[in-house]
Amino acid sequence: MELALAEVIVRQVDTRAERKRFIQLPWRIYRDDPCWMPPLVMSQEELLGFRPHPFYERSKSRSFLATRSGRDVGRITAIVNAGHIDRYKEQRGFFGFFECDDDVEAARGLFDAAKDWLHAQGMTSIRGPVNPSLNYECGLLIEGFDTAPFFMMTHNRPWYGKLIEANGFGKIEDLYAFWGELSMLSNLDSKLATMVEGVKDRFGVKIRPLDRSRFDEEVRMFLEIYNSSLGGTWGFVPLTSGEVKHMAESLRHLIVPELALVAEVNGKPIGTVFCLLDYNPRIKAINGRLFPFGFLRLLWNKKGIKRMRAISTNVVPEYQAWGVGLVLMAGLVKPLQDWGMKEVEFSWVLESNHLSKRTLERGGALVTKKYRIYQDDPPKAGG
Repeated sequence: MELALAEVIVRQVDTRAERKRFIQLPWRIYRDDPCWMPPLVMSQEELLGFRPHPFYERSKSRSFLATRSGRDVGRITAIVNAGHIDRYKEQRGFFGFFECDDDVEAARGLFDAAKDWLHAQGMTSIRGPVNPSLNYECGLLIEGFDTAPFFMMTHNRPWYGKLIEANGFGKIEDLYAFWGELSMLSNLDSKLATMVEGVKDRFGVKIRPLDRSRFDEEVRMFLEIYNSSLGGTWGFVPLTSGEVKHMAESLRHLIVPELALVAEVNGKPIGTVFCLLDYNPRIKAINGRLFPFGFLRLLWNKKGIKRMRAISTNVVPEYQAWGVGLVLMAGLVKPLQDWGMKEVEFSWVLESNHLSKRTLERGGALVTKKYRIYQDDPPKAGG
């Protein structure tokens, strides 16, 4: 498939060489942007479907490269997410992995190619960016370009929003990144100490760290609680069992047990808070390449990393009204103090998640970045 627009040519990515060019394009686009963090190349290949990944056991994608006068100037991936179609009963496609020079014509060619392919798959509307779904990296950065992203959060050039909107897309939902210093988390604990102790005493909530001796079982439990807790969340599609297994394996060496807490009642897990160290500066140092020795530099002296990302606090539905999330957040304070943690980012938080937003604001956390999800049709209720 080839779509020619004056000097811009958009081609479907098929060959090994084209896939390599697709992966490598961001290194040129961001070469003078100190805030950009290179992706782990092997992970990108999997998430794009260039290597096997369980997301693509049911779903599919097609990637495109734009060139102008023989030079790569943009890329995009069109995605059919079978889980979304099943859950929301709508023929909605997605786009992701979008990168482009400040080139309106190139962007138009990319989006036209993505739309044509998605329409040929029976999709009638499009949402994005997602890489390749809301369970992975997603959202377009629209505020907060002057600081580097935390681990597994996106970063892009400021002109991307203009290019996307010029192709018929409008806002559907914003995502927030809240930032705080450890002292702010301590303040959250002190302000809500009475409520936290009341929940623990009344319901017998116990907090413990992840048990590394049962790592696979524990991570599956974390992800199962993640799936069950988010059923009513905008746009959510549960991880498949294959994705859960793959994610557990990929995180095996990155997880710090004392930064992944479990809430239990009578020995039954009912909630989790899951945090990861900010590995981004180390990924930048190895230029996104784990081999031959990059993985050693990535994992060496984890105690030296003083920034982390609080990815999710999840409580199973029957316990969500208890305040268990507050107990979990309070349970983080001592482990973080013992670690010597300096900064925490709570990300991402949907703009429609009013409870989480109010809790973080009450604790003094500040919104430092804002991300946007777009779609090309009017918003509807639900997903």
